[in-house]
Amino acid sequence: MTTDKVQVVTFGCRLNAYESEVMREHAKAAETGVETIIVNTCAVTSEAERQARQNIRKLRRDNPNARIVVTGCAAQVDPAKFAAMPEVDQVLGNSEKMQPDIFTAPPEDRIVVTDIMTVRETAEHLVSGFEGRARAFVEVQTGCDHRCTFCIIPFGRGNNRSVPMGRVVEQVRALVAQGFSEVVFTGVDITAYGGDLPGQPTLGQMARRLLAQVPELPRLRLSSLDPVEVDDDLLRLVAEEERLMPHFHLSAQAGDDMILKRMKRRHLRADVISLAARLRALRGDVALGADIIAGFPTEDEAMFRQSLELVDEAGLTHLHVFPFSARPGTPAARMPRVPGDVVKDRAARLRAKGEGAMAAFLASRVGREASVLVEGDNTGFSEHYLPVRLDVPAQDGAIVQVRVAGVDGATLVAKPR
Repeated sequence: MTTDKVQVVTFGCRLNAYESEVMREHAKAAETGVETIIVNTCAVTSEAERQARQNIRKLRRDNPNARIVVTGCAAQVDPAKFAAMPEVDQVLGNSEKMQPDIFTAPPEDRIVVTDIMTVRETAEHLVSGFEGRARAFVEVQTGCDHRCTFCIIPFGRGNNRSVPMGRVVEQVRALVAQGFSEVVFTGVDITAYGGDLPGQPTLGQMARRLLAQVPELPRLRLSSLDPVEVDDDLLRLVAEEERLMPHFHLSAQAGDDMILKRMKRRHLRADVISLAARLRALRGDVALGADIIAGFPTEDEAMFRQSLELVDEAGLTHLHVFPFSARPGTPAARMPRVPGDVVKDRAARLRAKGEGAMAAFLASRVGREASVLVEGDNTGFSEHYLPVRLDVPAQDGAIVQVRVAGVDGATLVAKPR
């Protein structure tokens, strides 16, 4: 993703993608004349950090004269590790990277990272567009007040901080004016939205206000939901608001109650199944996904099978499977490990289960109508976040009503109605 002398390389979540666009605009506005590469890292797994470091080395080989700035969660958690890399010119923290003048007048220090836990405000950035994308991401909150035993992210993001409702509305209205037809709410724990704001508005209340005040927004999509934080207003929107996309991703993490307790999650297996059933009762055609960790410490085969069976019992189709990756500094890193080959095998079995569920779901859509946001090369995603290929040319960014004619691998093939 290169624009003039600014290149942004993004790892990880949709929140990172949003923040990368903020940094891109700030860096371009700085007009320093220096070729700058910004690497926005992820810390969710050790593999994500390894890939970032590998990519940084390649970027330096390919761009020997560029200024390489590393930021993001991995840089926030362990800035010294990245500063020790000879390829890196500067390391910025997650708070510092969002400051408008950070690229106009770069600090002289090699490491510019403050204690993220002391940050109390959420930067309210307005992004004018997203390069190479048909949908736009909007940050509604960042940080997390929970301390799951496997997760390092709160130490990269800090505590929960929400963007005021008025600013969210303003951002979405501006993006719709730019021509975006779909907006995705992003954050670290979006169902915790509003707990730190006056009056403590919920995510559902904020989404309802947004859809009422921006009637020209065709599609609103949500990122990952905590099973025990979904509020009644949000459930009412699921039932009543067609512009809220019927694809919901649940932060399940495991299907066994003992493992969930050792993860320090606040939900149990039954909560995931109950929420899935309630969502389907409110809107019969919903598509559900989930994050599931394979091989969490102390997990035995019976516990793992509970996760495997959760796919069927909750009707999950969009699985994100993570082999357990110990993060230094987290309680789970000190727990008895499952052998690596067993973790790998369980992850493969979970992925195979998910692929089977997805294949069945794709087949079930044949002959039905769908609404597709075209994202390029006559391909896009349906309201259920299924990849769709159109058999006739369509304009990028358009929403096309189609009838699904078949399935090609993991992609639906459709014709305009």
